[in-house]
Amino acid sequence: MTMIDNAVYVNGVRTADPEDLDETYFLLRQREGMAWIGLYRPDAEELQSVAEEFDLSPLAVEDALAGHQRAKLEHYGDSLFLVLRPARYLDDVEKVDFGEIHVFVGQDYVVTVRHAESPDLARVRRRMEAMPEFLALGPDAILYGILDQVVDEYEPVAAGLENDIDEIEDDLFGADPEVSRRIYDLSRQVIIFQRAISPLIGILQGLMAGTPERLPGPELRDHFRDVLDHAIRLNEKV
Repeated sequence: MTMIDNAVYVNGVRTADPEDLDETYFLLRQREGMAWIGLYRPDAEELQSVAEEFDLSPLAVEDALAGHQRAKLEHYGDSLFLVLRPARYLDDVEKVDFGEIHVFVGQDYVVTVRHAESPDLARVRRRMEAMPEFLALGPDAILYGILDQVVDEYEPVAAGLENDIDEIEDDLFGADPEVSRRIYDLSRQVIIFQRAISPLIGILQGLMAGTPERLPGPELRDHFRDVLDHAIRLNEKV
């Protein structure tokens, strides 16, 4: 079973923990709040069930199943599909662990599909559930929480890479034969990190601008702007 968490929220409060997806669909058909379904490496059958219920784009579903996608935002009428590339710095091995998360957002649902351990969406869920008034703003509030977590986790990655660069600069004056290899590995990690964070700027700008079918409210735009400012600062830092 790849369903990590599955809950229905009414007015920002968690009111139901459906045992399966069919129960979730039933509650939503009764116009009872919104659902947040968290999946981890789902199989085709499970994701197809979600796709049929929420009329998800076949191309987006294919991307979510295959993985290995670039960070992006796609609009499908009043729904959204995002691919994010979270990252975390592993101090013990001085390397960056890159993940991948796909997010489907509609009028009454958020479906998250993870292909790695990062980010910790349980942490995002706890944070959002502790702010029922904000969560009552709807699925975009959940999306904000996910984006904010992803960008926050970029901070120690940027700091770790910066520290590694400083160390390599010092090693250049030594005689360590491993320096060339480390420079190559570090350069590759920096490039991948830039590919993860740079598209986020356009993604957040697109979310703030919205579309005729989907316009975020002023409060959510302000929150997206805060995440955008953070992403810009980090992008300039790398």
